[in-house]
Amino acid sequence: MTRAEAVGEALRILAPRLPAFETDSVLARALASPGLRHASPESAAWLALVAFTRHVFTEYDAYLDEGYDRDSARHFILDELNETLRGWGVRRTVSENVEQPDDE
Repeated sequence: MTRAEAVGEALRILAPRLPAFETDSVLARALASPGLRHASPESAAWLALVAFTRHVFTEYDAYLDEGYDRDSARHFILDELNETLRGWGVRRTVSENVEQPDDE
C-alpha cells in the first residue's frame, strides 16, 4: 500500500461522510506537508483534516487578518470547527487544551 493509499484509507475511516472532492483536498494537504511526511497515516489524516477544515470552513483566516493571534482565532472558531467535523462523521473533537498543529 502506498502512503497516499494509507492516508486516504485513514481519512475514509476518520471522516466517512467527507465528500470526495474535499477528501482529495485533505489528502493533497497531508501528502504535501513536510511536517506530516513522517507522521503515521492516521495522524497525517487527522492533522490535515483539522487544518483544512479550519482554513476552508471557518472564519479562522479572517480573525488572523484582523490581528488576532493564533490561539485567540482558534478559540473563536472551535465550536464551528467541531460542528463541521461532526457533520462528516468524525467522532473525535478538537480541544483548546490540546496543542494543535501549525497551519501551512
